Amino acid sequence: MERNQERIQAHRVFFASLITASAGISPGSALEAALASTPREKFVGPSPWKVFTPIGYIEIPSEDPAFLYQDVVVSLGSEGPLNNGQPVLHAYCLAALAPKKGERVVHIGAGTGYYTTLLAKLVGKTGTVDAYEISPDLAQRASSNLAEFPQVTMHSRSGSEGPLPECDVLYVNAGASAPLALWLDALRPMGRLLFPLAPAEGVGAMLLIKKQENGAYAAEFLVQARFVPCIGAQDEATAQRLIEAFRNSNWSKVKSLHRGHAAAHEKASGGSCWFQGQDWWLSTN
Repeated sequence: MERNQERIQAHRVFFASLITASAGISPGSALEAALASTPREKFVGPSPWKVFTPIGYIEIPSEDPAFLYQDVVVSLGSEGPLNNGQPVLHAYCLAALAPKKGERVVHIGAGTGYYTTLLAKLVGKTGTVDAYEISPDLAQRASSNLAEFPQVTMHSRSGSEGPLPECDVLYVNAGASAPLALWLDALRPMGRLLFPLAPAEGVGAMLLIKKQENGAYAAEFLVQARFVPCIGAQDEATAQRLIEAFRNSNWSKVKSLHRGHAAAHEKASGGSCWFQGQDWWLSTN
């Protein structure tokens, strides 16, 4: 048994090194250490495990946890397409958010708590993590999985409804058709919001928003991604326009987020509006 545990830990350590390197993170990072010390099998539930592919789920033909230490999306075994997401994507996102020791994090769409655990380790015992999961089953599993972290509070409800605590980092793991005012209002000065701006069906992109000291918002798209929809954060009409907007490659030129309507600013900004939502817009300036 001890030898098998050592073997699995060796897989976990290599997995941590490979995932962070693939995300462009230098060796020896805090995220690498967090991945190396977190057993993925604890969060995806008992075997048989299923891995998501473009043509559907395929079953891992073994109870060996070593199969989980790959850059694969694994089903959480619940109803609907709910998964433990792609490790390299999340590593890239967490590196962009750069949670620091002592910071307060809000994690929306916590699932069974795997990436919440990484966040808890990154902010340390002096930090705080408020995790939100709308599925009662997944929230219960997450509460059990996160019990060892006193800095984590699990909320079994939607993170698209208030109230939310003020925070330094807000990480959303479900697709939204808008940066909700609730999320923007929760950000402290220099706070970071990262979420998939995406229609309920189809591909969007991870949008990183940074609140400046003067209250302005810098914004940039990191990478295209597909997530399950965030309940309460999808508007069908806006989502349809997003599908059209993402067909234009200039989404990568977005530089800022503005609250309000773009029409009043378009002349002054030189027609820089990339997308107009309800009471918000993204600019290439």
